[in-house]
Amino acid sequence: MKKGVNAWCFPGNVTIRQCMEVASKAGFDGLELNLNESKSEFASKEATVSKTDLYDVLVLSMESPTEEIQLIKEMAEQYKIDIPSVSTDLFWKYPLTSNDTNVRTKAMEIVKKMIDSAKILGADTVLVVPGLVDEEVSYKTAYDRSLECFLELRKYAEEKEIHIGVENVWNKFLMSPLEMRSFIDKINSPFVGTYFDVGNVLNFSYPEYWIEILSDTIRKVHVKDFKTSIGNITGFTSLLEGDVNWIKVIEAFRKVGYDGYLTAELTPYRLFPEELIISTSKALDKIIHS
Repeated sequence: MKKGVNAWCFPGNVTIRQCMEVASKAGFDGLELNLNESKSEFASKEATVSKTDLYDVLVLSMESPTEEIQLIKEMAEQYKIDIPSVSTDLFWKYPLTSNDTNVRTKAMEIVKKMIDSAKILGADTVLVVPGLVDEEVSYKTAYDRSLECFLELRKYAEEKEIHIGVENVWNKFLMSPLEMRSFIDKINSPFVGTYFDVGNVLNFSYPEYWIEILSDTIRKVHVKDFKTSIGNITGFTSLLEGDVNWIKVIEAFRKVGYDGYLTAELTPYRLFPEELIISTSKALDKIIHS
């Protein structure tokens, strides 16, 4: 298995180039990038770096032209680090299950931009949150809308040969491994699978049982730990500091033949943020070789 780190593990004022430099030195094989809505979100960030270094103002966004995405790929090659996948938080703002058809259309455009970006970057997977269930959107409505979207998106994924990984998140939707597996099977595409998040299930289940059922659908994996004694969103913590039984988790991955990326998705330290990257790399070494 390979070690990955998501760019969200770094503070918001850290550039993609700096993420690559630190991740590479810490021994990571890959850096997962996140698609942002626009470059304007990073105005303050760009003001803090030298405009003479083109790499330090590159941002992956909905507005990014092909040429700039190619420069990010070029930079990754220079730092000898892969970009295995592309993630985003935009599906919370633009859910595939929204009552607003314009929002659903926007969500579809985001997926396609992620796929296009991944193709240029050399990534093979994009992470997609399948939708949200709330007081306005019923479970059945969310299921039907989400399935309809993925049946359409699978065509684009197959055309570009980029995998869509449907992530299990705290969205009150697809809450069991059997249901997630059934949902993926209904989409029925070799380019639509699961992006399994180990820490996200621990509050109500056991990740090793999900791995057994999702098995060959797993395209990529997010790792973080969770303290069940806290039991809410503040319970997420760094690797080896929570209650995930990593020995059983790795054993489950080996049994289903998963040998891809384990990508850390953690909250950056307020002080000395580079220490999180170093300690996470060491923790992943322990986990992978347990």
